[in-house]
Amino acid sequence: MASLKEEMHKELLSILGFWESNMVDNLNGGFLGTIDHTDTKDFNAEKGSVLNARILWAFSASYAITNDENHLKIAERAYNYISDNFYDKKFGGVFWSLNADGSPKDTKNQIYALAFAIYGLSEFYSVSGNEEALQLAVNLFEKIEEHSFDKEHLGYFEAFTRDWKPIDDLRLSDKDANEKKTMNTHLHIVEGYANLYRVWPDEHLKEVIILLLHTINDHFMNAATGHLRLFFNEEWVEKPDVISYGHDIEAAWLLQWCAEVVKDENLISIYKEHAVIMADATFEGIDKIDGGLWYEYDPHSEELIAEKHWWPQSELLIGMVNAWQLTGYEKCLEAVKHNWKFVQQHILDTKNGEWIWGVNSDYSKIEKDKAGFWKCPYHNSRACLELIKRLP
Repeated sequence: MASLKEEMHKELLSILGFWESNMVDNLNGGFLGTIDHTDTKDFNAEKGSVLNARILWAFSASYAITNDENHLKIAERAYNYISDNFYDKKFGGVFWSLNADGSPKDTKNQIYALAFAIYGLSEFYSVSGNEEALQLAVNLFEKIEEHSFDKEHLGYFEAFTRDWKPIDDLRLSDKDANEKKTMNTHLHIVEGYANLYRVWPDEHLKEVIILLLHTINDHFMNAATGHLRLFFNEEWVEKPDVISYGHDIEAAWLLQWCAEVVKDENLISIYKEHAVIMADATFEGIDKIDGGLWYEYDPHSEELIAEKHWWPQSELLIGMVNAWQLTGYEKCLEAVKHNWKFVQQHILDTKNGEWIWGVNSDYSKIEKDKAGFWKCPYHNSRACLELIKRLP
């Protein structure tokens, strides 16, 4: 474990080094929108709010460990670009995307993006003391509560127009169901809120987090299977979908952390139990040959999405270490060791840096972005940071 902890230190610096060296956009400001699978930079690519918020979080959180002033400078660059370009000063939301020159492109308010902005801004405040960043996070929290919270049925609606009107297409991406309430958005709202509470211990925010954790437990957690329910309409009628192994194991540890942040003993107990059940269920998705975690499984068609993406591996590392901390089960640590070996052999780009998108069942490379709208330094840097903190 000491060796693994040291490897996490080295890998964290490697990940940060790639983004620091390759993603700064000195032509248009901020950061590039895309580096493709051939490591080709696209200076004309659309710039995503989620990418920039995750850069802000990753470099802020890492600075607390590395104390490298260059990491703080990257975080400051991300904060300034979000504040100047992504934040909608007229209506108080966050633009979903910008053109390469920093002008608004897709102006919808996707609540998922606002949640990640809160996550990044609060982390940046924790290392910089920048009061304007904290206030911006608080403003976004208030906007979500004002417009997205369902006062009748609880939970949060997915998306709105720039001026907070209803919108037809609520989806995060083309693969998602067009439903009003999703596990993914609720998971990241509570993640962002909990991170904000760490630096802004407001009593109302605490009450909101506790209510949200109960709502997630009531609707999204399936203790019988150990998997998450993913999509619902506004009245909590489920639209059955796939099993997402990466989201299962991410939620397993992350929701427990949120409960611990607000120090609610009842919720801590509930989510510790979920963390163990969900980690155990995640073994269903681990390839026994190489230790990699498969992407998704459709229980209705009995079809495995036979791909291994970078981010579920990252979450597996944290979720299984967390389960080991709770239970002492050696099988959880064995899963971590096997998975990290898989990542080293098939996911790390030892020549150009960072992690590739993933591999197919025959280990051929999935030809998607090295860095981009969804390929961010968030899951893998967080895995490094969490294992550094958690391993003895």
